[in-house]
Amino acid sequence: MSSKKPVKKQPRKQVSSWVIFFISLAIIVALVAVIKFTGNPKPIVPDHPTVFTPTHRAEIVLEDYGTIQLDLDGNAAPITVANFAELSNSGFYDGLTFHRIIEGFMMQGGDPLGNGYGDSGQSIKGEFVNNGVPNTLSHTRGAISMARSAKYDSASCQFFIVHQDASDHLDGDYACFGYVTEGMEIVDKICAEATPMDNNGLIMVEQRPRIQTIKVEPIQ
Repeated sequence: MSSKKPVKKQPRKQVSSWVIFFISLAIIVALVAVIKFTGNPKPIVPDHPTVFTPTHRAEIVLEDYGTIQLDLDGNAAPITVANFAELSNSGFYDGLTFHRIIEGFMMQGGDPLGNGYGDSGQSIKGEFVNNGVPNTLSHTRGAISMARSAKYDSASCQFFIVHQDASDHLDGDYACFGYVTEGMEIVDKICAEATPMDNNGLIMVEQRPRIQTIKVEPIQ
């Protein structure tokens, strides 16, 4: 009886850990290159909300600077627009100033006392989401909005124009009611030239941009 010779098993080749490492590294590098090449394009975000229906036009005439033109949305913030129009057309703002200016943030004016505590003698409802009003206008560059105290319904006459996008921390808590359509270069110039006396943006009286007049008219 013949005996079969045992077949020798060939030892399995062990894959070097270094080979695995370099293959993995090559894959990662390739993936990074693909992502970098194709990119992850950000959606195109409009400067202002797509749902914006201008109902009024406003002109803020500033001494030594020129005119800032704005469109206001009386559908999103009807009380705010009506209040601003009434104060403007009655001459309330004539001669008042922008007393608080922070470059990269906003310029605030319309205070008869010029210290941040003045009002018109009455306050209005804060027309913003966290106060129960579905106003979705965003505080992007060029937005006009009402200043207020910690109380939601304390806005009166003080307003501000946004210099650079502040939507992350203002939307839902302040009543935006329109946007600059012409004269944003004036806002840029004023904010660039501002030299605040403190971290709150208070400007020396003699350096404050002065409002000659503000007029608001309904869009026919």
